[in-house]
Parts: sequence; structure tokens; C-alpha cells
Amino acid sequence: MRLKLKLVTLVVGFGVLTCFAAATPKVVAGKRSVVLWRNPSDIATRDLFYGPGGKRHEPSGKFTFIKEDSSASSPKFLIRDESGVEWKVKLGAEASSETAATRLIWAVGYFTDEDYFVPALRVAKMPRRLRRGQNLVAADGSIPDARLERQLKGRSKSGSWKWRDDSLPVTRELDGLRVMMAVINNWDLKDVNNAIYSDKARAEQIHVVSDLGATFGSKGYSWPMRKSRGDLESYRDSTFIKKMTPEYVDFSAPGRPALIRAFGVPAFVRRLQMRSIGKGISREHAKWIGQILGRLSQVQIRSAFRGAGFSPLEVEGFAKVVETRIAQLNEL
Repeated sequence: MRLKLKLVTLVVGFGVLTCFAAATPKVVAGKRSVVLWRNPSDIATRDLFYGPGGKRHEPSGKFTFIKEDSSASSPKFLIRDESGVEWKVKLGAEASSETAATRLIWAVGYFTDEDYFVPALRVAKMPRRLRRGQNLVAADGSIPDARLERQLKGRSKSGSWKWRDDSLPVTRELDGLRVMMAVINNWDLKDVNNAIYSDKARAEQIHVVSDLGATFGSKGYSWPMRKSRGDLESYRDSTFIKKMTPEYVDFSAPGRPALIRAFGVPAFVRRLQMRSIGKGISREHAKWIGQILGRLSQVQIRSAFRGAGFSPLEVEGFAKVVETRIAQLNEL
């Protein structure tokens, strides 16, 4: 009898410890907890025009060129404002789409960079010619349609995280982020586009999708490229939910790249593999993030696109597609 009692006690104790471990934030080297999402308890008051940095962090004043940034595919360079804050400038088609994407991702509790859209930027001490993006600089030296990413003090990039990392448990928060990538049609879900930021003050490792430029266009790597980001017609014409079962949902994004892209076989295969990120997502988890999205007002959703420099017609068009997708999630 005593032996049975001991065995029961051990089994119950193990079960309690297992449940506790599952509910406790993952701890990594240096005793820093992994953070992916925080409950947006103030969601009704979040300002989606200015985003996570708010109006107080809005770029202003005079800027000075520091250096070019050769990473990734979009032209980028670093500048410094009068107060010493550094900004990473991104030029090209992704400036508007990325700014709008950060607003919606941040609104529902995920972490993003502090991005701002600047319709006309002037920078002192610019080089005579940029190695990339010179064609995007106006004849008078001004830079139209730029995205400025604030470089935050006290937060440094310590690496990247993987969508298929076995050490990252599948939770509703991770599934919710996968759903959000489908909501915004993010087809460029390379692991290198995910950042881990070390926040020394809070002893946290914050997991972020740090590149959200390939959004609000087609559901896959398309041809011509202009359809693949910030293109209302492509976004509106793309399907959202591909398949449903009683337990799971498959989303259309990220979708298969255009067949013309098959000439670059390794890259084509990698993009085909990305399709799994939008598949097999818990129906319960998808509805959970849909309910959070459903707490956003029509004004907030439209503010996300207004703050990203889209035209009034585009603002209304993009917002209606987002609202339709929110309704679909809540009907699951």
C-alpha cells in the first residue's frame, strides 16, 4: 500500500512539474527568458498611425549620413539625427508595406521595430553616389518614400530564430504569429528575417520578425515584383484560407513562388519549404488571434495604412481586405 502511495505521489509530482515547466517562459543561456508576445491590454487605445514608437519617437530635425548598409535586397543606409539617435533608412517598394505591417503586428501584442514612413527625407553629407538605390534619390537630393527604423539603445541583436526550431515550443502565441504572417501575405519568411534582441534591462531575449517588407501584395514570390508588396490589386485578389479541418487551418500565404522563379533552383526550393509555415495551424489558436484582431476599430486599421503613406483609395482597399480576413478568423 505504501509503495503504491509513493508511486502515485511521484506520478502526480512529475505531472505538476511538467505543467509548471510548460507554463514558465523558456530560459536560455544567461538566464534571459524568451519573449514572443505580450497581452495588448491597451489595444483599444493603441495609435496605429505612429506605431510602437508613438509620436514622441517620430523622426524629425536634421539628419546626417553615416554609412551604407549592404544587407538584404533593399537599398539601405544609416543616418543620425540632431539628438544622436541613429536610424536605418530603407528605400524602395517595401517602405510603405513594411511600415503598415509593423503597425498591425504590434497592435495585437507582438514585438516589432519602430518604423516610420517619411514621404520626403533630406540627409546632409550624402555620398555623391549610393552603391544601391541611387535611382531612388530625386534630382534635388531629396529622398522620397523612405522608411526610417529607429535604432534602440539598450537593445542589441544577438542572433536569429528559426520557424522550425524544435527548441521553440508550439504555443498559441507562435501559431498566432504564423496566422498574422498570412493575414498580411508575408511570403518572405526566411529565418534570417527573424531577429533575437537582447534587452538587458528586462533580462529578456525578444523574438521579432524584423523584416516585414514583403507584405500586402501577392501571397508568393511573384512576377513582376511590383505585385509582391504593397500592391492592393494582388492583395485583394489573393485567397486567405486554403483548407480547414475540425482541428487545423491551412493558409495560402506564404504561397508557392511564381514558376518563372524556378530557374534559381535552390532559392525556389527554399521558398517552397516556407509554405509549411502557414499550414497545420491549430484552428483554436487561429481564432484566438482573430478575436484579438477583432478588438481593433475601423479607424485604427485605416490609421496603419495612412501612417505608411498609402493613398486614400489604397487605405480603404487594404483596410477592407484586413477586415474581411479578421471576420474569417472569427468564423472558424
